[in-house]
Formats: sequence, structure tokens, C-alpha cells
Amino acid sequence: MSLLNRSTESSRGLHEDNDKDDKERERAREISQLPVLNLTHLECDRDSSVSVCWGNTHSPSSASWSSPLLIIRQVIMSNNSSNVCHNDSAGHNDIFRACIYSFISIVGLIFNLLALVFFFSHTKSRSQTIVYMTNLSIADVLLILTLPMRICYYLGVLDLSQWMCEVLGLVLKANMYGSIFLLTCMCFDRCMAVTFPMSHFVQEGRKKAPLVCFGIWILTFGASLPIYLSKRKEVFHKDCFDSLPVYATNPAVVLPTLFVGFGIPLVIMLICSLFLIHAVRRSSVAQTNLVDSGKIQRMIATSILIFLLSFLPYHVILALLSLHREDISCPMQVAYRYSLMLACLNTVLDPIAYYFTTDTFRRNIEVSAVRMLFPLNSQSSDVNRSRMPNS
Repeated sequence: MSLLNRSTESSRGLHEDNDKDDKERERAREISQLPVLNLTHLECDRDSSVSVCWGNTHSPSSASWSSPLLIIRQVIMSNNSSNVCHNDSAGHNDIFRACIYSFISIVGLIFNLLALVFFFSHTKSRSQTIVYMTNLSIADVLLILTLPMRICYYLGVLDLSQWMCEVLGLVLKANMYGSIFLLTCMCFDRCMAVTFPMSHFVQEGRKKAPLVCFGIWILTFGASLPIYLSKRKEVFHKDCFDSLPVYATNPAVVLPTLFVGFGIPLVIMLICSLFLIHAVRRSSVAQTNLVDSGKIQRMIATSILIFLLSFLPYHVILALLSLHREDISCPMQVAYRYSLMLACLNTVLDPIAYYFTTDTFRRNIEVSAVRMLFPLNSQSSDVNRSRMPNS
């Protein structure tokens, strides 16, 4: 009788253990299928009914289910360490972003190609401003050529490797800061031309525009390469453009980026714009209504507004991400992605703001050109006077 009782108790214990194991498996399965969790960076078998992630190892067949808390803790840690927010990365949001990038690609490519044709067809009369704008157009075209990959990614028709994701991010950041530095140099060049039109030192310095552009290319790509080309395992990255970059929460990288990449250029542009407006108001041609000084001031203000619209949101969000790096909310990550879209939109705004208004802008505010006009008029008057018959 005692043997029968022991057998019954043993079988009951086995059933209880099996039920317990089944409950633990079901609990782990529910946790792994939660939509807010991200296990993509762990080496887990997504096709299996139950996935156990042990750092860099995975053995579902031999995994011990005696420690469900360890599994839960591993899942929670993986979720907290992930910088991916999936709440908006599916459905109409993907289509919306694909549509925006498609618009930028089509319109930006047309505008910038037309600008390049104009610039290269006027090589004989190329000024320093044209040199800066040519490089700006080339940078915009390079970025636009990478946007179709982003469009295919958001439409779900293309899987990109980690290496390709890093390269596309490198091109975007290089374009952003290359545009910032080129726009700053253009504004500074115009300020020098208007404020010191007769200075030999300024004129000689302006002739070094090609070297300045070459230095900008080296600076933008050289500063980004150490961040993006770090050696990582080659995997198909399901969150290629949805995860935050590694530097976004690193103050050692963010602070110099904010200071050198945006703060200093913004201050230079504001100071140069104030000097330009002041020079235009004090010029004799503006006082005699030979030029529309109000239109020139609106052009300057529009340039500053476009600069702020394109690049200020990204750098504000970058600063917030660095300050709250321990607790990054989903809305903050969404705002970061849309700030990148605004930065890409600059490829469309650049031609509108600079290329198609450059001739009028340069003709109206370059005091040096105006000063050169009066000696020519004086000489022509003297010639006409000498040709008049003596009475």
C-alpha cells in the first residue's frame, strides 16, 4: 500500500512539474511576443515557438526552464538596452515617410541637376559664391542618390545590412554638416565682399574658395568615419533607420557636434547677416532707391529661417537625447527620425533659397560691383564729352 501511495505521489509530482514547465514556457512565450520588446539584437531563433536568449548563445532544446526569472530579466534588459521604438514603424507611418523621401528625391534631384548645369555652363564667370554652391549641389545630389534605399526600406521591399545602414547614415550626416559649413562660408564670403570691397587681403582670401570646399569635404567625412565604420557583425538589420545611432547618447560626441557643427556656424551666419543688413541700409544706392533694400533683407531673413528649419530641430533633439540618455521615450525617438527628414528637405530648399536668387542678390548688395559701375560711367561720360564738337 505504501508503495502504491509513493507511486501515486511520484506521478502526481511529475504531472505538477510538467504543468509548471508548461506554464513557464507559456509565460516566456507571451513575454517574447510582446510588441514593445525588441530582441532583434540578440541571437535568438525567431521561428521557434519558444526563444531563449543567453547573451550570444542560443540552445532552445537544452535550455533549462528552472529559472524563468532569469529569462524574464534577460528579456527586460534587452528591451531597456534597445534604442528602437516600434510604435510608429509599421503601416501608414512607413508609407508616409516613404512618400516624403520620394518627394525630396524627385524635386531635389531636378532642382540640383538644373543648378549644376547652370554652374558648369558658366565656368568662365565663376565667382567664389558659385564655387560654394557647386559643392553644395554635389553634396545634395550624393544624399539624394541614397534616398531610394530608404524608400525601399520603409516600403518593406529591401533588407539592408548593418554595414549599408552605417554607410547611408554616414552620407546623411556628411551632407548635413557639409551643407552647414558651405552655407556658413557663403554667408561669410558675401559679408566680406560687401563690408570690405576694396581690401586686397579679403579679395585674395576669397580666391581660396576651392581649398575651403576641399577642407570641408575632408572634415565632414573624416569626422564621421570613426563613428560609423566601426567593425560590427554583418547582419540584416530590421531597424536600420529606426534605431538611434551609437553617438546620439554619448556626451563626448554630442557636445563637440553641437558646438562645432551647429553652434559656431549659426553664430557666424547671424553676425554676417547683421553686417550685411547694416551695410545695405547705409549704402548710397539703397538710399537713392536704386536697389530694393527691403527685398535684400527679406532674402537674408529667408536664408536664416531655412537654415534654422532644416538643422535646428535635429540638434535640439540631439541635445535632449544626450541629457536623457538613461530614459529615452518613444516620442523622443520619433521626433529624432522626423528631424532627419527636415534635414533631408534642405536639399530641396537650398536651390530655392540660394541658386535661383543668387544673381539678384549679388547684383543688389555687392557694393564692390556698384563702386566699379560709377568709374565706368564716368569714363564713358568723358569719352562722349571728348567726342562732342567744340562750339
